[in-house]
Amino acid sequence: MITAVMFDMGGTLEDIFVDEASEREAIRKLDEMLRAAGLDPGVDKEELRKRVNEGWKRYGRFRDSCNVELKPIRIWCDYILSDFDFPAEKLEPLCEPIAHMWEVTYYHRSLRPRVAEMLQGLKDLGLKLGIISNTAALYQVFDSLEEYGIRGYFSDVTLSSITEMRKPQPDIFYVSAHQLRVRPENCIYVGDTVSRDIIGSKRAGFAGAIQICSQLTKQKDAGVVTEYGPDRKIEDIYDVLPIVREYLTA
Repeated sequence: MITAVMFDMGGTLEDIFVDEASEREAIRKLDEMLRAAGLDPGVDKEELRKRVNEGWKRYGRFRDSCNVELKPIRIWCDYILSDFDFPAEKLEPLCEPIAHMWEVTYYHRSLRPRVAEMLQGLKDLGLKLGIISNTAALYQVFDSLEEYGIRGYFSDVTLSSITEMRKPQPDIFYVSAHQLRVRPENCIYVGDTVSRDIIGSKRAGFAGAIQICSQLTKQKDAGVVTEYGPDRKIEDIYDVLPIVREYLTA
């Protein structure tokens, strides 16, 4: 019996993509935030961009090798801005504001159409709803849910930045199920990637895994070889509702 549905955030409930304009705006804001705190990078914005990109590559190699998410303070101090000799006492308090800014500026984000109607339909079926999201900021997902007006639908929001576990680790799925007081075999997960969402929920023993592709799906799933695939693929997020109804009547 299905008792809960969990969702990925970026790429699933939200459409999300990056372009040159958003990347350069994120660098501009980063430079502005650093200088306002008395931290002069000592390089122009193009060099800052190159160094930040290298920092993200370093962090990505660590993160993807072990599926561990560090706190923003460690991501930005030890990886992204490690090439700069910034005093820790000045940089550390700035790390979460920078992480939040980066998530909402580097990425173009917008709520998919009919998300609220779909969520209300699931709630009307008596189901518990949750979020399981990989994110490098502590509060951005919560704030975005509030801004979209859908925070109240979710009984649990489980983030990699808080648990320090990243999808596809099954444990982050178990944490969310435990917090919702449901069993994994009674849950359905909805996400945009095989590499994180489908593999992770399948390994955790979820009853179903639904994939809706985003503009970043191909990039995130590049080179992935797995025995797992989605049970269903959809193009409209609203289609989660009739699919879940099918599970409930099967």
